Amino acid sequence: MKTKTREKTMYSIWFVIPSLVIFAIFFLWPIISSLYYSLTVWNFDTATFCGLDNFKMFFSENSLSSSVLHTLIYAFSTSALKVVLAFFIAIFLCSKIKTKDFIRSSVFFPNLVSAMAVGLTFSYLMHPTRGFFNVILNSLGLASIDFLGDPRFALASVILTDVWKGLSISVVIYIAGIQSIDKTYYEAAQIDGASGWQQLVNVTLPLVAPAQNSIIILSLIGGLRSFDLIWAMTGGGPGFATDVMASVIYKEYAYGFYGLSTAGNVIMLILISIIAFRLQHFLNKREEAIQ
Repeated sequence: MKTKTREKTMYSIWFVIPSLVIFAIFFLWPIISSLYYSLTVWNFDTATFCGLDNFKMFFSENSLSSSVLHTLIYAFSTSALKVVLAFFIAIFLCSKIKTKDFIRSSVFFPNLVSAMAVGLTFSYLMHPTRGFFNVILNSLGLASIDFLGDPRFALASVILTDVWKGLSISVVIYIAGIQSIDKTYYEAAQIDGASGWQQLVNVTLPLVAPAQNSIIILSLIGGLRSFDLIWAMTGGGPGFATDVMASVIYKEYAYGFYGLSTAGNVIMLILISIIAFRLQHFLNKREEAIQ
């Protein structure tokens, strides 16, 4: 009996081994090697151990440490705006309007365009003198705004562009969640005399929580690791006003500071892991409480 049980166990393990090998090669080994190289000053020929010097330098240089704050502002702002705006757009697109199919297609269009293309397009639209947005402002008798050249507006301009591009996926997820709600809940609420707003708050919002949780996680992680849109629009400028961790890591690698760049990657990995795991735990508990 013990021999048969052992054979069954070994039989199962053989199916797991290929996945473990792939996981070790493409995930575990890169993490371990990154941790090692983040503690060194290295190039493609040599690696000299320097301890935690790369991490100390990352947080002591204002141009580098500020990228952590910008990353958090960027991630949480884009995530919050997508969660709120997408919900109301999805509610509108789930109503009985005749053109909702056409509008749904239009809403999804930005997601079909690459982030680089969107970034370049909006950088022209936000040109300080000839940009479409400033032409409208001038026609209304208002002064032009240097959306991407003024440190006061640059980060906010990129955030709003990211929201415009990423809103479509959030809307689609919300629509799927709303359409999966059993209609009997609304019928019961109407019998109890609930208004449309009360149905929205007490029926739709709690029951769409699983979809909302997915949007929060996806948009937040996407914001924490965002690079291409920011790089296309500002390159991290003006100065360091829109530098996030991904753009700083790219710049340090391009300048030949490979150890410092690797340390930045490790910091970003730890930051994303802590936020994602804690947030996932909180959202799961909230969903269980609602159910």
